[in-house]
Amino acid sequence: MQHMLVLRRVVCPGAARIPDVWTRSFGLVEFAGQWPPSEQRQFESDMRVIRDFITAPEEQLLMREIEPHISRLPYESSHWDEAIHGYRELERRKWSPENRAMLERVSQAAFCGQVMPFVHILDLAVSGVIKPHVDSTRVSWTMEDARRFHSHLPICTRQFCGNTIAGISLLSDCVMRLKRVTKDLDSVGHSADLLLPRRSLYIMSALARYEFTHEILARDQSWFKKRLVERSRRISVICRNEP
Repeated sequence: MQHMLVLRRVVCPGAARIPDVWTRSFGLVEFAGQWPPSEQRQFESDMRVIRDFITAPEEQLLMREIEPHISRLPYESSHWDEAIHGYRELERRKWSPENRAMLERVSQAAFCGQVMPFVHILDLAVSGVIKPHVDSTRVSWTMEDARRFHSHLPICTRQFCGNTIAGISLLSDCVMRLKRVTKDLDSVGHSADLLLPRRSLYIMSALARYEFTHEILARDQSWFKKRLVERSRRISVICRNEP
């Protein structure tokens, strides 16, 4: 059974029906700090998690197609903006029919079918970390600029893709932390930790994506509700929508 972190439903014509299990957190989110009630409600709508979005056999099918290609690449020690350490990545457009069907489910669940053709594969090593960052909103760069300067492959500005991303977590659980962006550097602000279980799907949009930094905590810092999450190598299969 699939569970969602969500407050309201978005129904897409022709979309596969997700079981009617709707709660505010279902144990996957831990809020910290003083949240304005209206903003917390909007955050819960814009940051959703679906447990067990794919099955174990489906995870194996994805890994069977991803591993031969990504294993040829070395792990990078640093990212162009210092946001990611211990990672490797690629983009993929062609998939087996079975995996294409899985990605179509992502498209329907997150984007009502309006998804970009290239899928971003991000492989984070056991010791890897994604530091706090807000997705770029610069519109002056092209994809060629991104590759020329060895930047993060999908420079996802609002010019090139929409305001939503969705990612399947493979191989490991992890903790994603989101912190409110504030102009006051001395202000602590409010934040939320989300447990992203293995084989779950997260959907991040609007407020959660552009008004909060997001990060994947390091292995020795992956505490969630006073429990250390056993994080190992993690691959995320990330889709984006059309602008």
